[in-house]
Amino acid sequence: MTPSAEQLNLIFNGANLFVLPFWALMILVPRWGMTQRIMASYLPFAALASLYVYLFTTLDSSILETFSDPQLQLDGLAGMFATPQVTATGWVHFLVMDLFVGRWIYQQGQTDGVFTRHSLALCLFAGPLGLLSHFVTRAIALRFFTKTSPADAANQTAV
Repeated sequence: MTPSAEQLNLIFNGANLFVLPFWALMILVPRWGMTQRIMASYLPFAALASLYVYLFTTLDSSILETFSDPQLQLDGLAGMFATPQVTATGWVHFLVMDLFVGRWIYQQGQTDGVFTRHSLALCLFAGPLGLLSHFVTRAIALRFFTKTSPADAANQTAV
């Protein structure tokens, strides 16, 4: 059964609110033990992925056929995203993937001792920009600000 417009709005708003505490923990209190335990869990991602599966499985069959069309063009995709259900489904997809990438940035920063707050903030608002920011920040930090012995430096993997 296709969700109503009211249900889709509730899902959209609820999903947006659901991810905010995780972002806040990673950005504001990254070294707090509770943040580390919460971000070690896959449960937030399982919850969002389950919501995505629900939305995806309630899509109209014509939309699913269009998604699977190898000849799909940009205007066809734009037309599909003009419908609230496809937009809500796509938005939940963005939320779960951006949060997952943010978690990876967070965990890598914790492991390497690299500052990640700016990259996480960028990832929250524009996922790929945050990822790129982390790549650059990590490369600079490991190259210029990490104290390693010559033996450790020889064993480091490429950044």
